[in-house]
Amino acid sequence: MTNNNGKMNREEAGRKGGETTAKNHDKEFYQEIGQKGGEATSENHDKEFYQEIGQKGGEATSENHDKEFYQEIGQKGGEATSENHDKEFYQEIGQKGGEATSDSHGKEFYQEIGEKGGEKSRR
Repeated sequence: MTNNNGKMNREEAGRKGGETTAKNHDKEFYQEIGQKGGEATSENHDKEFYQEIGQKGGEATSENHDKEFYQEIGQKGGEATSENHDKEFYQEIGQKGGEATSDSHGKEFYQEIGEKGGEKSRR
């Protein structure tokens, strides 16, 4: 794609540059620049910003990946997290998750999951 004066437009130039960069760099390069970008971004944005972009990314990713993909990245994330956190960290996030779930689900939800758990344990 070109603009009126015969030059590449910004989108085409960006795509070509990205392809060239991808050919010349490995996974570690992208991890390093991602970490640097994350550190710089965290100085300029709040929790709501990350929640919003996380939600958008999750929606886009879910259109392109299957259950096995999420199991694999979840396992990798869990392993990385467990290397960096202690028992108290997991107790705290477990409590927060439980509180958030109880705020968004009623008595029927807990009855249903309790029934399902009871059925599995009888088998």
